[in-house]
Amino acid sequence: MTQTAAPEIAGRGHRVTAVWWLFLVTGFAWVIFSFVVLAWDPGTTALIGYLAAFMLIAMGINEFVTTGFVESWKWLHGAIGVLFIISGILALMEPFQTFGILALLVGWYLLFKGIMDVISSIVDRDALHLWGILLASGIIQMAIGVWAIGYPGRSAWLLVIWIGIGALIRGVTEIVLAFKMRSLQDPTPTAFATA
Repeated sequence: MTQTAAPEIAGRGHRVTAVWWLFLVTGFAWVIFSFVVLAWDPGTTALIGYLAAFMLIAMGINEFVTTGFVESWKWLHGAIGVLFIISGILALMEPFQTFGILALLVGWYLLFKGIMDVISSIVDRDALHLWGILLASGIIQMAIGVWAIGYPGRSAWLLVIWIGIGALIRGVTEIVLAFKMRSLQDPTPTAFATA
């Protein structure tokens, strides 16, 4: 490796890990959102429809932000982001749809997100100290997702619980990612320049 290539790599890694706090903030925002959702009384079907729509749109935007910080699977994060935003817009257009459709959307999200988290935890287990938490989170997400897909006709309460738990798991996952990025941050970014 030449001396000119090393600072570029160090600078790029430092730039990516320098925004670890962004994932920490969004992770806490997801956790707070989950507590708000779980404390809500689902009085109307429109409220549930709008709630699910805004959550899907927020998840889509979050996936687009993630594409700027990951080196692999960018296309998958982008595709999932597009899918979430389209689903959120469709849910906004028809908030009075049956709870089965919304439950299926949330169920499929939890299933795919759980699969991605399980794969990431296994692939990154040497680099990620808390890989077991990410693995457990992925397994829980997959189990809830399969359950939601298998029984789409549940009541409003069950849909609110799915949304709340999904947001909580998303928040915990992002907080773990933030601390992983912080641990990878190089405390001496100019070390290569002096070599």
